[in-house]
Amino acid sequence: MKFSLIICTYMRPNAIVTLLESVKIQTVYPTEIIIVDGSTDNQTTKILKESNFDKLIYYKVSKEDRGLTRQRNFGINKVTKETDIVCFLDDDTVLTKNYFEEILKTFISDDEIVGVGGLAINQNRWKIKDKNYNKLLYYEFDGYIIKESSRNVIRNILGIQSNLPPSRMPEFSNVRTYGYPFNNKTYEVDLLVGMSFSFRKKVVDTIKFSKYFEGYGLYEDADFSIRAQKFGKNVINTKVQLYHYHASEGRPNKYNYGKMVVRNGWYVWRLKYPNPSIMARCKWNIIVITLIYMRFLNVFTTKKRKEAFTEFLGRKVGLLSLLFNKPTIIR
Repeated sequence: MKFSLIICTYMRPNAIVTLLESVKIQTVYPTEIIIVDGSTDNQTTKILKESNFDKLIYYKVSKEDRGLTRQRNFGINKVTKETDIVCFLDDDTVLTKNYFEEILKTFISDDEIVGVGGLAINQNRWKIKDKNYNKLLYYEFDGYIIKESSRNVIRNILGIQSNLPPSRMPEFSNVRTYGYPFNNKTYEVDLLVGMSFSFRKKVVDTIKFSKYFEGYGLYEDADFSIRAQKFGKNVINTKVQLYHYHASEGRPNKYNYGKMVVRNGWYVWRLKYPNPSIMARCKWNIIVITLIYMRFLNVFTTKKRKEAFTEFLGRKVGLLSLLFNKPTIIR
């Protein structure tokens, strides 16, 4: 199978070179590597000109095509017609040696699979299940356990936790975002994470990343994953592994981030469930309000008090704005 790699980048010249070095040693190599650079300086241009990566095609885009959603769509339009699979990676990731090989094997294994996602090794906290553990504090799945985050502990206590596996979206939307243990299995999911997802060419030829998420684009990967399900199954293959380092450059301020968490979260919820039940609506709102005030408590419990407070304000404004100005969903 021929496959194209699209990497959208913004002001991270060193990170993208590190990623490309890990692409260079892959057991199978992309047909083409399309770099779409939205940087406002020339550092990425300069460092890539000085590097030597095979089959690399570099585009420096103007303001009109800047932003993750626009850059991804720009890259899709540049993909060769002969390719079978289009792979997307965040620019702050590093791949294990057989990353692409495992992706291709997954697509070949089942014609109904249209989307494949991977897992970040440095973010994986799963452990083999112990005989004794507190079910409020730990989540059990397939012989493994993982310690719950504080927000999930609160959901467990309030009885508003999802009863579905990770990355499967319940009717009230809020998913478990723990990924999966490294057990060499493949799991069907609703949502794939943009740091590491790949789709059959027929999917990206038919649908594009939504204009609603233009700009920073929080949850644009969830939106695309849900719409891709019209063509078949999304899966996470636990053999598809990489490292994700979450570079701080190019991220929005915490106020805007807080607003996006709520408004964009509402958007993908209603995309998946256009007419949720009253109980689902209540659960969604209870969770949002709970998380708003948990973030407010961080003002007193963390050193980054300003970030916590501004994100709290952003989340609160985001929720209030839904009363008067709900997003228009593009299906």
